Amino acid sequence: MIRSLLYISLAPVAIIALYIYIRDKYEKEPLLSLLKALLTGVFIVLPIVFIEDITRQFADLFPGFLNPLFSGFCVASLTEEGFKFLAFMMFFWRSRNFNERFDGIVYAVFISLGFAAIENLFYVYRGGYEVGLLRALTAVPAHALFGTAMGYHLGNARFYPGKRMNQLFLAFFVPFSWHGLYDSLLTGKKEILLLVFIPLFIYFWVSSFRKMNELSATSIFRNDLPKTGETPES
Repeated sequence: MIRSLLYISLAPVAIIALYIYIRDKYEKEPLLSLLKALLTGVFIVLPIVFIEDITRQFADLFPGFLNPLFSGFCVASLTEEGFKFLAFMMFFWRSRNFNERFDGIVYAVFISLGFAAIENLFYVYRGGYEVGLLRALTAVPAHALFGTAMGYHLGNARFYPGKRMNQLFLAFFVPFSWHGLYDSLLTGKKEILLLVFIPLFIYFWVSSFRKMNELSATSIFRNDLPKTGETPES
């Protein structure tokens, strides 16, 4: 049973990681670099759990509809997306392997998947097969979608110096907003919120695939960097 739960927990992570690896069609990232990204996501679990435990203690100060908003945006999204962003900037922003825009998506998603793997193990071992199957379709892909949004803007920030600060801001703000909405709607535990959640989650999927399609269709490498002031394609 324990082995089955392990497979259910990690299978969606492995499938998404393989898909992202395949989509990186111009220059595959070194396997050691991908492993480093996954392990980076694993190791940021510790400070994230520590900070979330502290901030969660203030949840009672926010009654009614403010409670799921605080939990979604301040406890979960701010901490998790913040550490993912910091991890990327510390370990991959200046990497010589980050030499095309799609690499931003690759590394951001792999960091997110490392975190999602540990989080998924925790929830699945507590909740069983049903939780594992549900999270395989929701929570794990959601972390990958947030990573896609972050990596898309980080890729643009790296290759379009004239828009760097704007793109770096969006690299954090977009996944922060998506993650906060995702968690807030789910923890609100009201049917009307679930009706909003479904089309929103579909939007996350569509937007993320568009971002991947845009960057995987081009092969702008570091030696092809545009001049300062040039902007990303719309």
